[in-house]
Amino acid sequence: MAKKGPIKENLEYGALRLFCAIVNAIPYEFALKMARGMAKFLAKTLKFKRERTFSRIKSVFPGISDREAADIAERSLANILQTAVEMMRAPYLDKAWMDRYVQDGEAYKKRLQEYVDEGKGVVIMVPHSGNWYMAAWSMAKYGLPLFAIAAKQRNRKIDAWMKRQYGDIEVLERGNQRTLVDIKRKLEEGRAFAILPDLRVPQKDVEADFLGGKANVSHAGAMFAVRCGSPVVVAAMRRENSKHVFAHLATLRPDPEAKDRKGQAEAIMREAMRILDAEIRRNPGDWFWYNKRWILQPVKQ
Repeated sequence: MAKKGPIKENLEYGALRLFCAIVNAIPYEFALKMARGMAKFLAKTLKFKRERTFSRIKSVFPGISDREAADIAERSLANILQTAVEMMRAPYLDKAWMDRYVQDGEAYKKRLQEYVDEGKGVVIMVPHSGNWYMAAWSMAKYGLPLFAIAAKQRNRKIDAWMKRQYGDIEVLERGNQRTLVDIKRKLEEGRAFAILPDLRVPQKDVEADFLGGKANVSHAGAMFAVRCGSPVVVAAMRRENSKHVFAHLATLRPDPEAKDRKGQAEAIMREAMRILDAEIRRNPGDWFWYNKRWILQPVKQ
């Protein structure tokens, strides 16, 4: 991956830190109101990516009106901007903050801890819905031994900033040769692995029905669960009345007697995607409809 030149790198980083300073100087709830106002302006006045986003929404919900599609799109954009606000404030989101803004967060951590205590780790799959970062931040802040993977940013200074924002979550670098070995080792140590199922991996892998199309998803996360005997928790985080609320959707357990490990991993991924599809349809305003890497992006043969 090519690195950016020093001038562009410094300009991007400087702009980011300026936004961070402004957002952190404003009371949290007022910053969220500003984010919602900006979403309304972008969606209704500037019609930001309106045609493409409406097309996506209507392909999943055929027959809905333009007004209903606009409402889903605006709520989705507001959610993304609010997530950006929280990312910029991440170092200051302590346990007391979680107690106030994450509903029953500690209770859900205890539920996940029960899986961890089985001694084989747990794989937690969440979609790009609600604030998926908050799902991880809160669990780590309550003491769940959590780790994840993330791609390295082209801008080195922004990459270092992102690592600081992850806080208590141990983050492994996607694409690093040791990462696969480290994931297996950490699961065997009885830790929790949080992943976001990628809707369109570039090489052909597991084809799954998803939101009216065919998603090409990696079976790797499920394969780690199969190899280590780890349960797979499928969950989502919703925004409800200024709170972050966990939705525990399912617990999928690999069959220790299964001979075809890859086949079992693929089956787990298809079931996880089916469950996530149903959750997104129930709460479409929390889903990231503006994602560039949509599910019908061509696969490299």
